[in-house]
Amino acid sequence: MKPASSDSASQTDSAISKGARGRYSRVLLKLSGESLCKEGEHGIDSAQLSWIAREIKAAYDEGIQIGIVVGGGNIWRGANRGEAIGRVTADYMGMLATVMNAMALQDALEDLQIPTRVQTAIEVAKLAEPYIRRRAIRHLEKKRVVIFAGGTGNPYFTTDTAAALRAVEIEAQALLKATQVDGVYTDDPKKNKNAKKLEEVRFMDSIRDRLKVMDATALTLCMENQMPVLVFDLHIKGNIALAVSGKKVGTLIKE
Repeated sequence: MKPASSDSASQTDSAISKGARGRYSRVLLKLSGESLCKEGEHGIDSAQLSWIAREIKAAYDEGIQIGIVVGGGNIWRGANRGEAIGRVTADYMGMLATVMNAMALQDALEDLQIPTRVQTAIEVAKLAEPYIRRRAIRHLEKKRVVIFAGGTGNPYFTTDTAAALRAVEIEAQALLKATQVDGVYTDDPKKNKNAKKLEEVRFMDSIRDRLKVMDATALTLCMENQMPVLVFDLHIKGNIALAVSGKKVGTLIKE
């Protein structure tokens, strides 16, 4: 079970008892690396980066404590490594890609006068702090956005799993997964016009039906720690602020 003070535990229990649709005080936002570039392209698009930073600011201005995990798929995807690069090396390369994205997002947020810290699971002392749970929580309490880079620091784990782990560790009330679609569907809506959007879904159903929300390790970790997951469309203006305010948006995954 995740460590928590009696106060934070009661807040979390309260959010869950309300269907996790109540206003949150602390969240973990998961962004894909691809969200930082234009569709079908690679690298970091400055306009897209700035837009996401403004969306995060709208949520931050609501007084919400925000931790962020960002992927690295816009720079490097280990799945496309080919035969010349082994899985472990490819995964470490992906971790470095998340550090690059975290640094870019930090600059974009600080341009908007949002105090930000980057913490990495792999040591990059000249660029960012090492990940220290208590320090991360203290930053959040001081109203700093904390960007967690480097995944879990271990190969074979996705940034979705890193997001689930950090959400549990920092005692967030929910994991917000910003995606390319407006929620969880029974099938890929781009391939199957009869796919139906789900308003709410249970963790076990999501895992059993392989709804491709997050990998099974991440979902199991959230399920075991009663960490609700809200899946929503990043590209709709105001959605992050709506999500942290407990408004009805996207699909809620809960126990």
